[in-house]
Amino acid sequence: VQLQASGGGLVQAGGSLTLSCAASRRIFSINTMAWYRQAPGKQRELVAAITNGGTTNYADSVKGRFTISRDNSKNTVYLQMNSLKPEDTAVYYCNALPVWEAYWGQGTQVTVSS
Repeated sequence: VQLQASGGGLVQAGGSLTLSCAASRRIFSINTMAWYRQAPGKQRELVAAITNGGTTNYADSVKGRFTISRDNSKNTVYLQMNSLKPEDTAVYYCNALPVWEAYWGQGTQVTVSS
């Protein structure tokens, strides 16, 4: 079973995108969910996380620009990305925090042009 992220695309700097990720109830209901990203030549990094209760945490690089949310009735986690910068270009993935290794999906590509 994999987590499939969607909603990526090509956007100009300053633009916005919303990513979504539908998960199985098994992983979604008992875990903090998170968004990660991996840029070319770099390690995968944690971008944002949200607990079952709605407490959020963000990487310093995206604070004030990205918003993570979850719909527990739909087992779906979202990432609203505003004021996008070229350095946000990466493949974005969702997973639990801590990660469930078997659940990594292919991710969704976000490309921000300058």
